[in-house]
Amino acid sequence: MTSTAENTSTFDLVVIGGGPGGYAAALYGAAAGLHVAIVEKDLLGGTCLHRGCVPAKAFLETASVWRTVSAAAQFGIESGESSVQFSISQARKQAVVASLFKGLSTLIRHRNITVISGTGRLLGERVVEIVAGDDVGQTLTAPSVILASGSSPRVLSELDVDGKLVVTSDQFLELETLPASAAVIGGGAIGCEFASLLSDLGVETTIVEGLDSILDACDSDVKALMTRSFKKRKIQMITSAIVQRHEPSADGRSTTLFIENQAPLTVEMIVVSVGRQPNTLDVVANDVALLMNDSGFVVCDETTATSVPGVYAVGDIVAGSPQLAHVGFAEAIVAVKTILGESVQAIDYSKVPWAIYSHPEVAFAGLTEAQAIEQGFDIVVQRDPFGGNSRAHILGEIQGMVKIIAERNADGSAGKILGVHMVGPWVTEQLGAGYYAVNLDAGVGDVALFLQPHPSLSETFGETLLALTGRGLHS
Repeated sequence: MTSTAENTSTFDLVVIGGGPGGYAAALYGAAAGLHVAIVEKDLLGGTCLHRGCVPAKAFLETASVWRTVSAAAQFGIESGESSVQFSISQARKQAVVASLFKGLSTLIRHRNITVISGTGRLLGERVVEIVAGDDVGQTLTAPSVILASGSSPRVLSELDVDGKLVVTSDQFLELETLPASAAVIGGGAIGCEFASLLSDLGVETTIVEGLDSILDACDSDVKALMTRSFKKRKIQMITSAIVQRHEPSADGRSTTLFIENQAPLTVEMIVVSVGRQPNTLDVVANDVALLMNDSGFVVCDETTATSVPGVYAVGDIVAGSPQLAHVGFAEAIVAVKTILGESVQAIDYSKVPWAIYSHPEVAFAGLTEAQAIEQGFDIVVQRDPFGGNSRAHILGEIQGMVKIIAERNADGSAGKILGVHMVGPWVTEQLGAGYYAVNLDAGVGDVALFLQPHPSLSETFGETLLALTGRGLHS
């Protein structure tokens, strides 16, 4: 760091935002020898660590433990009466977050990254002004600036978010007690995760989705299986829903949700989970010609470069990005490598790995069957259920499947793997080989040669591939 004037400091790289994309850019840049400053108005780790991915998965683990305890008798273990003390789960979640936050802060410090506490705003000529917070009034300059200001929960104008009867995903993750009943507005990945954990922990749960199915981005077979699973668990689903308003009860303990062409739904809590909006308001000064789309997302090229020379964008604010933490990590590396003048490989957003930690879990990479057909591919499709998997039976988790979509070769055989879709036990930990195959344009015959341990859940992926070669062992 070089001081050029009072309250002005010069770095090689300034990063605005300390979430996954921001701190990854700072760490990667510092590892490459750059003098880096990171500007964060709240806590390092951002939404993902403090109000998103990590807290949500901590609660989903609580739900998983509860399912295990509830089914213990099937394994010959008598555990007696059990109950959920959600305040203890909340404390455990906070401890997990605190531990990870401490580790990240230590890593940032050891890399000699300067942390600026406040809200940063990009001025012209790659100058960043701290306009609020502990370090207000400081000015940072650098040849390169990375915007990584993240996102916030979207809300609906029809619902009055009060933090009690109507909550956002952020507020939901701070609960000390659970409601007896809840309506989850939004049936995407986050909404289904919330609905799954609420249902597991004894909350009467309804998903209200504006589209004609839950998990609209998923393959049709995945959506169908998840819909059946949720129905079996008595999770109600109202699709093609138009939310009109809600009316709190006189005692303030419940509220009634009104949905067009549906009977009114009275619940103790409404959880709004309808996506996220980019935090780009006031991140750049009005006279900075940073190109954004109509929704406020920053437009970048394949190297994450924006319309302003020397300025890059990563994470949830990027137009077209799927708003996944691991994509933010990857974008950060692309940005820093571009700054260093190194060759980069553009991220193909259509091939990134997706993981949904509901019960059952969902994981996928690449094209759905419908997308492959729409893009003109002649395809071969194979599905293989976890019902034939030894490890799944041992775990008592046989619900689910692996589905692989491949391009059909001229001789009719299965060729390049276009998409891998999984539903079932621990599939979020099994997608690696499928992601590898999709992104390297690998052929079915090549990947089918991979040995899978026995007994393991990953054998179902291997069996699906063998079946696509026409020589499956069990199908």
